[in-house]
Amino acid sequence: MTLTPPVSPLPEGATRTLRLFVLTGLFCVLVAAMLTLAEPEHDSFGRNLWFSECIGLWVAFCGALVRQLPWVRRRGARAALLIALGVGLPLGYVLGYTTAYAVLGEPIRIIGVDDARLAAIGATLLAGGFVSYLTWLRSRLSSEAMARASAQQLAAEAELRMLRAQLDPHMLFNTLANLRALVDDDPASARLMIDRLITWLRGALAASRSDNTTLAAEFAQLAAYLDIMALRLGARLHYTLDLPEALQATPVPAMLLQPLVENALKHGIEPKIGGGSVRVSARLGAQGLELEVNDTGLGLPADQPPTADGGFGLAQVRERLRALYGERASLRLLRQHPTGMRAIVRIPT
Repeated sequence: MTLTPPVSPLPEGATRTLRLFVLTGLFCVLVAAMLTLAEPEHDSFGRNLWFSECIGLWVAFCGALVRQLPWVRRRGARAALLIALGVGLPLGYVLGYTTAYAVLGEPIRIIGVDDARLAAIGATLLAGGFVSYLTWLRSRLSSEAMARASAQQLAAEAELRMLRAQLDPHMLFNTLANLRALVDDDPASARLMIDRLITWLRGALAASRSDNTTLAAEFAQLAAYLDIMALRLGARLHYTLDLPEALQATPVPAMLLQPLVENALKHGIEPKIGGGSVRVSARLGAQGLELEVNDTGLGLPADQPPTADGGFGLAQVRERLRALYGERASLRLLRQHPTGMRAIVRIPT
């Protein structure tokens, strides 16, 4: 069963800003408690909390607003943070104090060096430092997440190249061995196999030069491969390719379905007495593009769950999908009745 992650009702930027304000508000509660404990005879906790919240939230707002200015964002992360501090701290202090006094209906007293003003200045500096730390931490975590995503994609591309290196010689040697036997016994079939081998090799060469292809090219590659396998297996293999015309130009990762088709033949069709059939289809569903590889082969053993990777091919497909699309893509294996397996790939469009 594939679980779909919950979708936030707010944009990602708005969610981060809201989280910043919530954390700042909680930190201001701590600041108010510290001020009250330090000078319990001066002001009550409620009054300290009110001033701390007003100043802290205004500092957070001003700093976040300054960081969104285009000329500030062009300065780089560190310079933008310093500019946001230089503008946000004094502006947030003045606006926070003004708001707090205005709501309380008291005369606005901002300038001065009495204990109350010094405490407010200290609270402002603490709030500004806390907001700056949160901003720096968020930027660092975002950079690390991007680095991890890039590393995962590079690893997936490396696995794809390794898979191609394993597929090409294996495919080529087996086909050449069959060709050698067909040249004398069945020249017409040998010529057909050579034509399909040329098509398959041309597609494999194109796939090796690009990480993406179209569904039309992907299905043409599968057709050449399945034609060759049909010549090898004879009447034991039947296949169907179903690609709607509207989806032919849809971009997909190169050779995404090849491991799934090979898995169906190797573990399902070839070991089964009498063989079976393979059907590859594509359609546009509610959750994006859905690609299916169905076979009527032996299927999985009764004691093996459909969630198992089933070898390098399936694990590699899952890793590629995770690296390219994250949690938005999935690969599921389902048992078919009475026999066979169904592999379903969903990717966003």
